[in-house]
Amino acid sequence: MPSYIVETYVPRARSRDADAARCRARAAADVLAAEGAAIRYVRSTHLPDDETCFHLVEAAARADVDELCRRADLGHVRIVAAVETVG
Repeated sequence: MPSYIVETYVPRARSRDADAARCRARAAADVLAAEGAAIRYVRSTHLPDDETCFHLVEAAARADVDELCRRADLGHVRIVAAVETVG
């Protein structure tokens, strides 16, 4: 299944919002999967000094990632295809 990185802006003063956004995104992915979408929330990486949070999502369709972001109310996001390698 293709992977996507969802990049969001998290102001330093609202750093706790990154964890809440992760919870909302994971819940949205679970609901979408229950509705039949091929999607899985994998993890997030928060860079507080850069005021950025990255969410890694696997999905068969980019449209499902768009819908996850909408349902999770992630605000303005940048979504890019990602290729993961190990080792």
